[in-house]
Amino acid sequence: MTTTLRPTEPLQHAVDGTRSRRYQVCVNSRPVGAIHLATHPVFGSAVAQIRELRIEEPDRRRGRGTVAALAAEEVARGWGCERIETSVPSGAEAGLRLVKALGYVTRNRWMEKALGEVPPPELPAGSRGRPMTQAEYEPWDREGREGYAQDWISRGVPEAEAYAKSNRSHDQLLPEGLATENMLVSVLEHEDKVVGDLWVGERDQSAFVYNVEVRAAHRGKGHGRTLMLLAEAQAVAVGRSRIALNVFAGNTPAERLYESLGYETTMYHLYKGLL
Repeated sequence: MTTTLRPTEPLQHAVDGTRSRRYQVCVNSRPVGAIHLATHPVFGSAVAQIRELRIEEPDRRRGRGTVAALAAEEVARGWGCERIETSVPSGAEAGLRLVKALGYVTRNRWMEKALGEVPPPELPAGSRGRPMTQAEYEPWDREGREGYAQDWISRGVPEAEAYAKSNRSHDQLLPEGLATENMLVSVLEHEDKVVGDLWVGERDQSAFVYNVEVRAAHRGKGHGRTLMLLAEAQAVAVGRSRIALNVFAGNTPAERLYESLGYETTMYHLYKGLL
């Protein structure tokens, strides 16, 4: 039996410069599923995304999804893409096994926690959060842009793309700096010493931790946990019942901290080189 992709629409060109196309997954011309392939809205035409891959229940566990994904990679190569990405919900174990078997690597994952109605624990004695000052913001912003770019570079994103993404993200999320609506950038002090900083905002009706950082000289002393408690307190204060964050693969201390605080993975983001 032969598994192929059959276009169900002309190649689409969006106003943001991306292109996409939907296909039927067919076995000997019989439709058994669907796939949606597109170029990346942030990283541009050199990066493809599998936005959807679905095989109907009677044809699952027969390798249809594997062949369809490989066929999509060939289409992406024909578009000139050098990398392909996809996202898999945490509960889709079969999908996660499939893409990992095809050589996709987890780059980052989204985690989330329900806050409930109980106020978060108070901060440890001697610790307090306060708003970041403008004098503190300017170096924090520079370092944040650099650090975020380096996170992407270390995970396979070309340098120019990584810096462009970092600058674009910061410009879009904090257009007015510290005065940006629904964004709160804070400093954590412990016994009157600055030990870390925190950036919390709103995203998809949840509180979202955009960045949490403990100063190098103060790591290993529990301040990361205190910062996360501060984030939860800030989320509750603005009426949010859930809080979410992104963590890059390989950041084991952060992953362990979030898991210990009750955060659960909701989505895996994976990538693969096409060269």
